[in-house]
Amino acid sequence: MNQYGMLVDLRKCIGCRGCQVACKQWNDMPAEVTRNTGSYQNPARLSSKTLTLVEFREVETKDKLSFVFVKRQCMHCEHPGCATACTVGALQKRPDGPIVYDESKCIGCRYCMYACPFGVPTFQWDKPFSLIGKCELCADRLDAGLKPACAKTCPAGAIQFGQREELLTIARERVYAKNSPYVKHIYGEDEVGGTTWLYLSVVPFEQLGFPKLPKETPVYLNDKLLHATPTIALGMGLALSGIYWMVKRRIRIQERILAENGDHQGEN
Repeated sequence: MNQYGMLVDLRKCIGCRGCQVACKQWNDMPAEVTRNTGSYQNPARLSSKTLTLVEFREVETKDKLSFVFVKRQCMHCEHPGCATACTVGALQKRPDGPIVYDESKCIGCRYCMYACPFGVPTFQWDKPFSLIGKCELCADRLDAGLKPACAKTCPAGAIQFGQREELLTIARERVYAKNSPYVKHIYGEDEVGGTTWLYLSVVPFEQLGFPKLPKETPVYLNDKLLHATPTIALGMGLALSGIYWMVKRRIRIQERILAENGDHQGEN
């Protein structure tokens, strides 16, 4: 099966946040009260209530300051560390691209948060039994033959939806065209084994807050974590059992001493 892809041309983004609003509307998520202000403003980062976010980045280009607008969301890695680290199968990579989340399986361990190289999964701190939240690439819309809400809404055509390989061809044509203004790098093509989301920019990605990551997937590290989990759990269980046995033994000894002292007092 061909995998879906999303191409974001940051040169075209006008910062309208239409994608952000469309995401909230489709997923029925409320606006957030910004910390320290007490008012509804653009959140500072992704959260369980904000699955996509447009950041305003001030950068220096040709001896002048300008703004670049950067869309953030789950990158939907080709080899997702989050899904590999999940011990209960709550996160799964679908053959067509999206990494979907089943909250009925989630135990709130947060392994996915530590495993994600982009720091995307976020904890539901405001709920008594906290799970996680992340973009699912509008998998329900894809199943209905629709585009993801953000791509459908973008008025500037900065977000393009299609097959990943076709989008890579489009991206390469723009990047390597004669006199192209783009940096010679398609972010997401190779990072950690490749991602569903691909980015083009006229500013180096490091200046826009994109992490510099290797081409190799981090899955092998998460495999170690996953395989080590039963051993860790067994070790913790044995340790706790040992502590419990020692405490019980100490209580029994103290009870015996108190009983003996009581008998001696009775004799006197």
